[in-house]
Amino acid sequence: MHPSPLVRELERRVGREAVLWRPEDLMLYEYDALSSRRAPDAVVFPTSTEHVVEIMRLANRERVPVVGRGAGTSLSGGPVVAEGGIVVSFARMKKILEIDIENQRARVQPGVVNLDLSLAVADAGYYYAPDPSSQKACTIGGNVAENSGGPHTLAYGVTSQHVLGLEVVLAGGEVIHTGASFWDRPGYDLTGFLVGSEGTLGLVTEITVRLMRRPEAVKTLLAIYNQVGDATRTVAMLTAHGITPAALEMMDGVTLRAVEAATGAGYPTDSAAVLLIEVEGLREAVDEQADIIEQVCRRNQAREVLRARTEEARARLWRGRKNAFGALGRISPSYYVQDGVIPRTRLPEMLDDIERVAQRYGLLIGNIFHAGDGNLHPLILFDSRDPAECERVVEAASEIIAKCAEMGGSITGEHGVGLEKNELMPLIFSPDDLEMMRRLKAAWNPDGLLNPGKVLPSGKMCGELRIQVSMGSGASTSAVNGRLPSRRRERVGSGGGLP
Repeated sequence: MHPSPLVRELERRVGREAVLWRPEDLMLYEYDALSSRRAPDAVVFPTSTEHVVEIMRLANRERVPVVGRGAGTSLSGGPVVAEGGIVVSFARMKKILEIDIENQRARVQPGVVNLDLSLAVADAGYYYAPDPSSQKACTIGGNVAENSGGPHTLAYGVTSQHVLGLEVVLAGGEVIHTGASFWDRPGYDLTGFLVGSEGTLGLVTEITVRLMRRPEAVKTLLAIYNQVGDATRTVAMLTAHGITPAALEMMDGVTLRAVEAATGAGYPTDSAAVLLIEVEGLREAVDEQADIIEQVCRRNQAREVLRARTEEARARLWRGRKNAFGALGRISPSYYVQDGVIPRTRLPEMLDDIERVAQRYGLLIGNIFHAGDGNLHPLILFDSRDPAECERVVEAASEIIAKCAEMGGSITGEHGVGLEKNELMPLIFSPDDLEMMRRLKAAWNPDGLLNPGKVLPSGKMCGELRIQVSMGSGASTSAVNGRLPSRRRERVGSGGGLP
């Protein structure tokens, strides 16, 4: 087998060792953490902005699609090719280029692992705030593409709130710089426009982010409930009291029992739900807030409220939360994770609706979510070897996401749209909204070569959903096909709620 003319030209421009083209190598790039589609024609590993420029110029000349890729931990098919073409992997562009503690910023390449930046500035008492559950593996470039969130989004916001500027290679190979090392630069907010665009407008090659000083004190509480409704009412009451924790996470009984079996985090296996609540700031203020939070939890029938007394105990609780998805893979051959947003005041109603969906379709659904900002992650457990059950999973997922939109929420809070939900965009956007997005995309990506098939609906009545499933312990995966019914695309809401 011999390389194609396209591969040979890529090797000439960026080096033979930087290009993969054999089928056995390309198989590793057919999927992300949710979706699979098809193998790319080549995978390229640039080490500089100049390499990316060369790749884009060649792709533009040959009219070949280009898909950017970070660590492949995304959950919506963002870095998966829809039409073949070139995958540009930023795994070798992983340098922290500059750390400026005095001005609380850092400049990094897109392949820098999220957690590595916080570790690099920890000795100076700083950290990078966005913390997806996959932060030990996911890259900052991927976080920028998907506008990722995490447990501490409630207090500190998603990735877009922490990006000051970008270097971007456009579809024709031009290089632009957006934003600055300071806030409120005059002109259009191109940085905000690019963050969350999922690689459909350009390839990001440098990112300037803000750093935050570590808080003086942190308190982590675990509130334990015998009824799920009591936990959701606690969330609403905390909001009514004007309390904004740094993080407010919820897990139901199905999830926490799986987590405890897998991680030994210290979660009670006989409870219906737990709230993991964290407050941080000045020591005196944190102590006072923790006392008020405990009182609110007990007023809403929390049977017990525990406080992590040591950093080790706190880390153990968070280790359980951040490994929850993998833990559920131990109790089910497959699972399909959802990512919807609702107003947090409607959590009790939404969880009741999810339970009704589970009963109607004969499925087990575990719930884990960022309760403080209404970002839900129902995990539908199923057996991918059963075609009938696979169909029920797709129908159940359809109803859950449609309900989120109906409540005035969003079809995604942090996982992005990608291939998974592009046909669902009409649930929360009008035809005029979507037409304006198409016009903006066409101005930046006129030939549609950058990550085609993502974000915007194709206009088909039905779309193919490729469900990525976790087998056993989560170490191996496969995919099953489902069909999205056209009624999922009916307009049931007009607002695009943000996480």
